[in-house]
Amino acid sequence: MNLNLQGKNALIGGSSKGLGKAVAIELAKLGANVTLMARSAELLAEVVQELVQIHPEQKHDFLVVDFNKREELHQRVVGLLSLKPMHILVNNTGGPGGGPILEAKPEQFLEAFQNHLLCNHLLAQLVIPKMKEAEFGRIVNIVSTSVRVPLDNLGVSNTTRGAVASWAKTLANEVAKAGITVNNVLPGFTITERLMEVLSVSAQKKGVSLEQEMNQARETIPCGRFGTPEEIAAVTAFCVHPPLPTLQVPVSWLMVEEPAASKTS
Repeated sequence: MNLNLQGKNALIGGSSKGLGKAVAIELAKLGANVTLMARSAELLAEVVQELVQIHPEQKHDFLVVDFNKREELHQRVVGLLSLKPMHILVNNTGGPGGGPILEAKPEQFLEAFQNHLLCNHLLAQLVIPKMKEAEFGRIVNIVSTSVRVPLDNLGVSNTTRGAVASWAKTLANEVAKAGITVNNVLPGFTITERLMEVLSVSAQKKGVSLEQEMNQARETIPCGRFGTPEEIAAVTAFCVHPPLPTLQVPVSWLMVEEPAASKTS
C-alpha cells in the first residue's frame, strides 16, 4: 500500500492538541506538508516544531482561526489557498458541552452546528475546486461513535455528530467521480483533554471521583482500555492514502469456455 504523501498538502483542524495534533504528526511522518488550524498561535507554533521533515521540500505552517467566526475563517483559508492548494482536509473540532438533551438550550445547538457542520461545509466548498483540478482529494471528518449509538449525557453532541455524518455521506456521493473521497472516523473513548473534561463533569454530577468515572467508562469497552490519539491518527492516515494502481484484469479471466455438455456435434 502506498502511504507516501510527499507533495501533498494537508489542512488539519483542531491540531494544537489531542486528536488533531496526533493526525498532524502522523501525516508529517508520511511526507505531507501540514498546515495546522486552531485558535492558539502559541500552541500551534509549538506543534509545528514537533512535526518532522522527512524530505528537503517538506514545509509545515499554521493558520490561527476561530470557528466561531466563520467570515474570518473564510477569509484566512481563501488567503491560504491563494498560495497553495489543499489535497487533504481533516475536519476536527472540539465537541459541544455535555448534558441531557432536554436541558440543552437552542443556542447550544446553534453553536454546535456552526462549529461543526457549517464550518466543515465551508472548508469543503473552499478546498474541493482545486481537488477536482488535481483529480485527487481526501476529506476526513473526525466525528464520534455517537453517530452509530448515541452516548449518554451528550445530547447536543449526538445530534450534531449525526448531522455531520449525514452531510459527509451526501458529499461523498457527489464528489467521488472527481477522485475525491470523504470518510468519517468515529473515535470512542480516547485519551484526550476533551475526554477528561467530559468524564470530570459527569463525575461531579454523580458525586463520584474522576477515577471511579474512568473505571466505569472502561467497563463499557470490550478490550478494557481507552484508545490513544495515535491509533486514531493511523486510521486517518489510511483514509488519505493515494489511490492504488488500477487493477488490470487479465484477458484470460474474461474468456469463458462454453461447457462441453452444451456443445453441438
